[in-house]
Amino acid sequence: MRAFGIAGYSGSGKTTLLERLVPRIVARGLSLSLIKHAHQGFDIDRPGKDSYRLREAGCSEVMLASNERWALMGELRGAPQPTLQQLLARMSPCDLVLVEGFKAEALPKLEVHRPSTGTPPLFRDDPTILAVASDARLDTALPQFLLSEPEPIIDFVLQSVGLRRT
Repeated sequence: MRAFGIAGYSGSGKTTLLERLVPRIVARGLSLSLIKHAHQGFDIDRPGKDSYRLREAGCSEVMLASNERWALMGELRGAPQPTLQQLLARMSPCDLVLVEGFKAEALPKLEVHRPSTGTPPLFRDDPTILAVASDARLDTALPQFLLSEPEPIIDFVLQSVGLRRT
């Protein structure tokens, strides 16, 4: 399975860019999954639901399944956060896994950077960032893409991980 990261500070537009990339990548006939890093605690379950009650009772993992989707929730219960490699190992096989966040991980990445946010670019200190997508021209020799033009970004990502354009 190939993995490619989309990195950038909060508010830079990573999720918005991914919303543009995902349907276009799938339209090219590739199977695609995503891992998103959340910086704060989150819960996809609701108090009062059976799955919530059983997880709260002590289950390490609870899987929900229906005719439309399934979800696996794991409780760390004080254990360290899984590494990206451990999370990737749990994913079902696909052509490409896009990774949002995990900016410190050593995987090929595209940085989403908007100078208007006032945050410094990551590419200056991260050799795994191969290109930048922005709404402005930046001072770098890295390939640069406009956030408003997803197709060249997709071509770059697929080429970077060795997937042919279809």
